[in-house]
Amino acid sequence: MTDVSVRKIIHIDMDAFYASVEQRDNPALRGKPVAVGGSRERGVVAAASYEARVFGVRSAMPSSTARRKCPDLLFVKPRFDVYKAVSQQIRAIFAEYTPLIEPLSLDEAYLDVTENRPGLASATQIAREIKVKIREATGLTASAGVSYNKFLAKLASDHNKPDGLFVIKPEAGLAFVESLRVGQFHGIGPATAGKMNQLGIATGLDLRHQTEAFLVRHFGKMGHFYHAIAHAIDNRPVRPDRERKSVGSETTFATDLFEWDELTDGLSGPITDLWQDCVRLQTTGRTLTLKIKFADFQQITRSRSFGSPIASEAQLTYLTHELLRTQLPLPKGVRLLGVSLSNLESTDGTVDQREIGRQLVIGF
Repeated sequence: MTDVSVRKIIHIDMDAFYASVEQRDNPALRGKPVAVGGSRERGVVAAASYEARVFGVRSAMPSSTARRKCPDLLFVKPRFDVYKAVSQQIRAIFAEYTPLIEPLSLDEAYLDVTENRPGLASATQIAREIKVKIREATGLTASAGVSYNKFLAKLASDHNKPDGLFVIKPEAGLAFVESLRVGQFHGIGPATAGKMNQLGIATGLDLRHQTEAFLVRHFGKMGHFYHAIAHAIDNRPVRPDRERKSVGSETTFATDLFEWDELTDGLSGPITDLWQDCVRLQTTGRTLTLKIKFADFQQITRSRSFGSPIASEAQLTYLTHELLRTQLPLPKGVRLLGVSLSNLESTDGTVDQREIGRQLVIGF
């Protein structure tokens, strides 16, 4: 007998989204290795087409490294306004089926279709229809994962990329998890996977054999989560009102920065971009974080929390400069600076609204 309480969760992930949009809009790029991002020496790959991935090109890779791996790589400047417009088309398709949509980024989202607007019994049918409608509306392909919780649905969407559809039924969840390497689990990064390997935990089955107390002892509160997913359990709801935790902006420089004036000039762009986004989102924060990446890719962050939220761009600038001052003298040249706000609070439009105008995509 079917358990009517089992949820039906779909994870939709667009295939090489930014690069695919560029190939769609420019026929000369189709079938060729494409990287969206800056081609300059200090540039970073934002997204790579599947043709580029064959050569080992990946997002967040320095452009110089990507070009060494794929000498014929074609770089395209990102067009975030276009990506956002396409994302809104896709979101409208999701809304035809359910109001329970939890976007993770412009190109992926969770949908809870346990109860759905067309009244369809099959989540697999819904996922198949969504994929068809996305292709018809945008000319792009999406991969879909269907399961009874978010963890498994996301794993499933990765299983047959690109243009895939994979289903993990309730009776198959445990077996699917136990066969995976822990490094394939969403929520377990390379460092944690390495630590697990040192403890003799290489697969989902190995992880399941550990007690919850053991995992908490070695991994803190995340041990509870690891214990649950090893048993294919994930009770997190799909949250359409998913709360934003932070806003931030950063920039990579063409040459290393050393002097105070260079550094503060380098921060002006991220600070302005961050504040414009605060105005647009009607939010600000009590915790300021400065990110510094050095020429050798070593990275540090420094944070400071305040009794009241930051109230203007001028105050944000002053406090960021003061946080930077505490790190002087810097031991080596700086290739990237970033600034972010967390412990967010709604402002209801009362923040300083000077110098609004440029569109910004935060956290990309």
